[in-house]
Amino acid sequence: MPSLNIVLVEPQIPQNTGNIARTCALTGARLHLVEPMGFRVDDAKLKRAGLDYWHLLDITYYDNLDDFFAKNEGGSFFYFSTKARQIYSDVSYPDNAYLVFGKETAGLPEKLLFDNPESCVRIPMINRPDARSLNLSNSAAIGAYEVLRQWGFPNLLTQGSLTKYDWDSE
Repeated sequence: MPSLNIVLVEPQIPQNTGNIARTCALTGARLHLVEPMGFRVDDAKLKRAGLDYWHLLDITYYDNLDDFFAKNEGGSFFYFSTKARQIYSDVSYPDNAYLVFGKETAGLPEKLLFDNPESCVRIPMINRPDARSLNLSNSAAIGAYEVLRQWGFPNLLTQGSLTKYDWDSE
């Protein structure tokens, strides 16, 4: 099965991280959290947003961005940023893809983006100065599901069933 990784660099809002943790748990993606964070991992808001999915989560913590890159050599990194020039859905995501998101208030370091222009992607938004960015947890979900769509949703349940009715009984 291909490996998908969601990376949060210095996340600040526990509810966003909790929501992203839930997305990772339900898609089989690994979650990577890069310190410093704006909350403690035992924060009640973080746990509440992830609900009861924490046991399904594969999560790794890093002291800083250098620590993250040192421990994940060989990955294919894609940097999500409002400053990027290419659209996230125009990229072909390989196995061992890392979708990297910056902190809510500042995004990713500009030096990182400048050094990796071919790996920077953006989610299109309206062109207005007061429209800064999408919510971090929404952006992570959009990115994750684009990768999974390209891969054919491996090991994910793609059909549901009704509780009271049978689709095939018509």
